[in-house]
Amino acid sequence: MSRIAARFEALRAQGRKALVPYITAGDPAPEHTVPLMHAMVEAGADIIELGVPFSDPMADGPVIQEACERALEHHVSLSEVLDMVHAFRRHDADTPVVLMGYLNPIEVMGYERFAREAADAGVDGVLTVDLPPEEGGEVLPLFIGHGLDPIFLLAPTSTGDRVKQICESARGFVYYVSLKGVTGSSALDLASVERKLAEIRRHARTPVGVGFGISDAERAAAVARLADAVVVGSALIRRIAAHVTEPEVFTREIVELLQSMRQAMDAEQGKDS
Repeated sequence: MSRIAARFEALRAQGRKALVPYITAGDPAPEHTVPLMHAMVEAGADIIELGVPFSDPMADGPVIQEACERALEHHVSLSEVLDMVHAFRRHDADTPVVLMGYLNPIEVMGYERFAREAADAGVDGVLTVDLPPEEGGEVLPLFIGHGLDPIFLLAPTSTGDRVKQICESARGFVYYVSLKGVTGSSALDLASVERKLAEIRRHARTPVGVGFGISDAERAAAVARLADAVVVGSALIRRIAAHVTEPEVFTREIVELLQSMRQAMDAEQGKDS
């Protein structure tokens, strides 16, 4: 059983939902990433989504685009991101790590080399925004063969056939993008999310996570009522951007936000027990 599947199984047994924070590797500087990953786990993170810096992150809004730019100023490469995961694993063998990014850096490294080195570093899943299942004939078997769960996005505009196809191909979890648009948007329509999740769950063989538009404890708890995982990214990156030269400050603010989300999510689940 993969670390991702094991984590969801453990959470299900506890009657809890997964909290999945996203940060961009190397933002605001490479030396801050691994300590921040550990701090997020201490604050209640169940799975870490680690962004691979890319010059043209098309699914991301300005907040995460700027995070990529800050990381790229330090020339953070895919190989360095894998080194960060390896360093994280020295003190945490249990928390699943998902790499989120784009196909170009993987192509540059080489599919076989990436799959082998990612697995060796301790990566558990790969969310490649611009690699849909129908174009993954060469890549996805390599991922799966090395124990990497391919994770795919679904959107409010995804058709019934598309939902079925994605759910059949996904491992680890399915990531439902709750908004039309890019990361960092704010208008979250919970009724719409609930309707789409009902459709997705008719086909899903994995847990379903929801991200985009989740910026505070209240929204995290509301989404936790509906989904198996709550993904939060831009709200964390904004705290880094506000204190790029003060790692102790942005770490404290990120920890406080995640703690408040974790408490609110657990309290919400406690109402149903």
